[in-house]
Amino acid sequence: MRIVMIFAGVLAVSVAAGSFLYMTQTGPEEISLEVASKPGARADKARVFGGRAKATSPSPIGDNITGARSHSGAGRAGVTHAKQPEGIGMGTRRAAQSGGTSFNEISAGTGAANYAPGELLVANPPANFENLVVSQGFEVGGMLQLRSLDMKVLRLVTPANVSVTSAVQRLRQQFPGATTDANTLYELSRGGAFPESYARMLIGWPGVPKNCGAGVHLGMIDAGVQPSHPALAGTDIEYRSFLQSGRRPGPANHGTAIAAMMVGKPQPGKGWGGLLPGARLSAANIFQFSTNRKVTASARGLLEAIDWMAEQKVDVVNMSIAGSKNKVVRQVVETARAKGLVLVAAAGNWGTAKRPAYPAAYSDVIAVTAVDADRRIYEFANSGKYIDFSAPGVRVWTAIPGGGQYQSGTSFASPYVSVLTGLVISRGHPRDPDAIRKTLRGKVVDLGDAGRDDTFGWGLVDMQPQCVKVARANVR
Repeated sequence: MRIVMIFAGVLAVSVAAGSFLYMTQTGPEEISLEVASKPGARADKARVFGGRAKATSPSPIGDNITGARSHSGAGRAGVTHAKQPEGIGMGTRRAAQSGGTSFNEISAGTGAANYAPGELLVANPPANFENLVVSQGFEVGGMLQLRSLDMKVLRLVTPANVSVTSAVQRLRQQFPGATTDANTLYELSRGGAFPESYARMLIGWPGVPKNCGAGVHLGMIDAGVQPSHPALAGTDIEYRSFLQSGRRPGPANHGTAIAAMMVGKPQPGKGWGGLLPGARLSAANIFQFSTNRKVTASARGLLEAIDWMAEQKVDVVNMSIAGSKNKVVRQVVETARAKGLVLVAAAGNWGTAKRPAYPAAYSDVIAVTAVDADRRIYEFANSGKYIDFSAPGVRVWTAIPGGGQYQSGTSFASPYVSVLTGLVISRGHPRDPDAIRKTLRGKVVDLGDAGRDDTFGWGLVDMQPQCVKVARANVR
């Protein structure tokens, strides 16, 4: 195992009644993870709506880079919301598509601060920009060199007594050619008893051989991962952390759960076998303890992690995180798409259509919502025009440090679509989210209203893998 480490971000953790809650404040840009509810909690309440179902290298700024590579070590009528008793929400997704709502592009100043205080990000600043802003009282915190994306992002510290919102507005007016926004914070999203195999059965994905997915390279941007967990020991995982210098990584519960869902070893009786255990996984941690002992992730860490995924040339990136919109992040996501990086994200657990979760709500990202064993929508799932597909995400048995736990949230639905996307891309499918959407639309069970709707998207993905070693025929 080789060890390396990268730091850059902010997050908020609350420990209560045996649960970890990853939440960020509200503001310019945020990303969220889900909450773990008590293992024995029951999800038995539901909301029903009309409808029907039919088959159908990071560049540090005085930061460290941490990493480790381990090779050892049926449709229901209507729309029903399955309630998760003690779960807390996760993400949102891309800007409204044609015909939808246009969202305010200034993420700063919308509600309580969900961004790092006193920090701005500026993508591809013009010549002499640094001297000009320093003369106005700004301090240069460093330059992120996103080499794989051919981008530079400058980090600025605002002048004393100047709010982040005011600073963003000022620089956007003075330098309209530059992309400026706050250093948004993000959340994670996560909940014990269904048969352990229900999620696989729901999407037509039975048990798989241990080499299923060989030749596929998956990526994930999430929280910490415990590569030594029995579900992950011996799998092909490279792990890096993109955290602010001197900050400790946050808990590894959420990241370990997602990683094991994607590539965990099949273990009868344990219930945490991965979807593609033979695949390679590049895992990026962007969540850390802040100075006030909360767990947060920032836009800055997210940008570095996306750049690393481009460098790794992964087939797909899973992002079980959520936050508000951010112009700099949007530009990086657009650049990543242009370079062939396919992104899949959790739709968010805020239980509303009024607050889209990003990065899922960007049109360049495929958004996934969660349903339960009865194909009822997760009660806290977001809805909106950005929702693309549904997958199991309520009371899913997951691996966590020290064992396993049932968890709920859109965080646990997106890996299903991510691994399917990686599988088809590894076989030569075009690296384009719209092309992926078109392919997956032919492999769904339509839930809710006929065709695409704002609750289930195109429906529940129902696609079985052909687990043979893939031919790397596609050219990047």
